[in-house]
Amino acid sequence: MISAQAWADARLLWNYHRLHHEPRPCSAAVGLGSHDLGVADVTAELYRRGMAPVIVFTGATSPTTRARMPRGEAVHYRERALQLGVPDSAVLLEPRATNTGENIEFTKAVLAEAGVTVSSVLLVSKPYEERRSYAMMQKLWAEVEVVCASTSMGLEQYTDLIGDARMVIDMIVGALQRVLVFPGWDLAIEQDVPNNVVAAYERLCVAGFTSRLLPADVAARPGA
Repeated sequence: MISAQAWADARLLWNYHRLHHEPRPCSAAVGLGSHDLGVADVTAELYRRGMAPVIVFTGATSPTTRARMPRGEAVHYRERALQLGVPDSAVLLEPRATNTGENIEFTKAVLAEAGVTVSSVLLVSKPYEERRSYAMMQKLWAEVEVVCASTSMGLEQYTDLIGDARMVIDMIVGALQRVLVFPGWDLAIEQDVPNNVVAAYERLCVAGFTSRLLPADVAARPGA
């Protein structure tokens, strides 16, 4: 049973993670691999709206996705996009990345190999990964403009869709931890995190929503 306080705190973090960028045409759309096929749905919709001439789906598998996406996140995303009418010629695959840093690094290489000149990226992710992904792009691919996108649904609707509210809240908490520590690792730019967001994060940690946190010895490494 998830308490009313935990839902309120999770909602606060959910709203903080979302950037509310207005989609606009970019050089390429990049769908960041995860357990959520909705990322592929949003990417396909944006392609159909003319927001990007080419898509890169990036991602291998993780403990969360191995059973759901045995052929790899990027491959399953591509299959969904083709089902939704995106032509095969418009989709590039990056099937090796196992974290967001690799998503960015390997996607740059895939686009360069394909001869795509990139000045802007439409970055599609899960809703609660917008802010962290944006901050990492600003650090690791600083020369491109970044426009973030995700499904527009609210937290409760999203958890109903995924079918595991505790897992989603755990992930929301883990994403906030990375917003806090990644700048110290030179993986992301610094961002303002309001005190009420930090307090909500700390309450959720105390309440046990910790399965997606970095281990204490990793999170506390020098420079974090």
